[in-house]
Amino acid sequence: MVQLLKYLKSYKKDAILTPVLVVLETIGELCLTIIIGRLIDQLSNSDTTMATIWGYGLQLLLVALICLIFGTVSGLTSTKAAAGLSKNLRNEMFSRIQDFSFTNIDKFSTNSLVTRMTTDVMNVQNAIMMILRVAAKAPIAILCALVMAFFTNWQIGLAYIVLIPILFVCLTAIARVTHPVFHRVFKTYDRLNGVVRENLHGIRVVKGFVREEYEVQKFGKISEDIRKDFTKAETTIAFNPFLMQMGIYSCLTLIAWFSAKAIVASGNGTIVAGVSMTTGQLQNLISYSMMILMSLMMLSMIYVMLMISRESVSRIQEIFDEKSSIVTPDNAEKSIRDGEIVFDHVGFSYVGDPSNLCLSDINLHIRSGETIGIIGGTGSGKSSLVQLIPRLYDATVGTISVGGRDVREYDLEQLRDAVAMVLQKNVLFAGTIKENLRWGNKDATDEELEEVCRLAQADSFITAFPDGYDTYIEQGGANVSGGQKQRLCIARALLKHPKILILDDSTSAVDTKTDALIRKAFSSYIPETTKIIIAQRISSVEDADRIIVMDGGKIDAIGTHEELLKTNKIYQEVYDSQQKGGSRDE
Repeated sequence: MVQLLKYLKSYKKDAILTPVLVVLETIGELCLTIIIGRLIDQLSNSDTTMATIWGYGLQLLLVALICLIFGTVSGLTSTKAAAGLSKNLRNEMFSRIQDFSFTNIDKFSTNSLVTRMTTDVMNVQNAIMMILRVAAKAPIAILCALVMAFFTNWQIGLAYIVLIPILFVCLTAIARVTHPVFHRVFKTYDRLNGVVRENLHGIRVVKGFVREEYEVQKFGKISEDIRKDFTKAETTIAFNPFLMQMGIYSCLTLIAWFSAKAIVASGNGTIVAGVSMTTGQLQNLISYSMMILMSLMMLSMIYVMLMISRESVSRIQEIFDEKSSIVTPDNAEKSIRDGEIVFDHVGFSYVGDPSNLCLSDINLHIRSGETIGIIGGTGSGKSSLVQLIPRLYDATVGTISVGGRDVREYDLEQLRDAVAMVLQKNVLFAGTIKENLRWGNKDATDEELEEVCRLAQADSFITAFPDGYDTYIEQGGANVSGGQKQRLCIARALLKHPKILILDDSTSAVDTKTDALIRKAFSSYIPETTKIIIAQRISSVEDADRIIVMDGGKIDAIGTHEELLKTNKIYQEVYDSQQKGGSRDE
């Protein structure tokens, strides 16, 4: 928890002021107890006047008002500090995640990252709020109450000294039982978050296959796991207030018994076991006991929050401790000559294991401005190959060069700015069509937007919308078709004027005529750009300068459409299967 306090930053003043105000409030409450005790003793005197009572009443009112002010302001400052810490934590976590490579994100999983930025941060916020107020107040209250109890009557005050260590040992025992349970609960939260995200993303499929009941049962099972774990943990923690109350009320009973005997004896002019008491002193001791009880109860509440937040702090700290596996080197090259690409004995593993490669021994030279088609079966390594070019992942073995230099020598931002990718999973963000397109170039004019949309064959359906380019796109592009989404993503990529354009099966949802028009636009609009087209349809790559056939994570063959039809069995089989069941000889 201490490690995260540095993120208070501009809220340090509130964090420091809160304990000060709380201590002053506690001192005020002790003053109230002393005044009440004196008033009770004063009332036992027969010569007490109303003026004296009014004087004590005004003192109580004044001190109570001061306590109210200190308590209210400390509540405001603690809330401000805790909420500020929460904001800073989320901002810092989000910033760190933006720097993560795909390898880092795969390590944590998207579900876990979302849980850490929401549930875990909220747990820390609640814990900090409790610590700033209660953790400052409770120990001071206990200490002051003990001192005043000893000052009032040290013999009876010894009862507190025996009680507190016993309660502390009990709390420690409960901690050892509950911490493993909370650790398991947060892992289950990650699973719960994953089920919710998967269901919301695939809600159309769920409804299309009438699987709502199955999804409800799946969600209910994980919810039940969380309920069981929390029930087990909270049942154990529920012993906290029971132990606190049993201990303090036992202590209170003993104090009342001994004190009552002492008061009666004092009235008879005798002293019991060296103890002399007044009614006001008994009231003070009872008040001190209640103050200790409330403080111990508050400490037990902090204890519960700390047990919950301890695991959350650990999970948040894991993000801060994680170092991105892909970073910009010192003195990085910022100028990229052209779109030439060279793979030199490249091997790649998603787990970084050279003995378990999904791509192996890739040797390839792509000239700047060349159009390359890539074809192959599912899992053959097509997408993995192109993701190495802009360093979405780093090669496990070998080197990759762009523009004559190793990609690891470039400034990461400049390299990725020179490479435009339209991935298999086309992503549009909530906002207008213009806002989505300007991801490719934030300074693009309306004329440039319209031009790239015409080249991507998107202008016709955009202008058909009532609001045209100001049409609002829902999250994930839910209100446009798959083909429309693909064309918008291609237009967005063209707006970058990249040196390398990678289309990863990004025209699969458009018809062959539109596909051909898009490819024709590439040759006229970006002739000097290196174009890499991954496709399942041979018609999408047959006009490429060269076609790469992938199989089992290796390059099986490279050649033109005509050459591969004559020499490569895999290419022949794909071609024949796409000719309406016919063959090349028919």
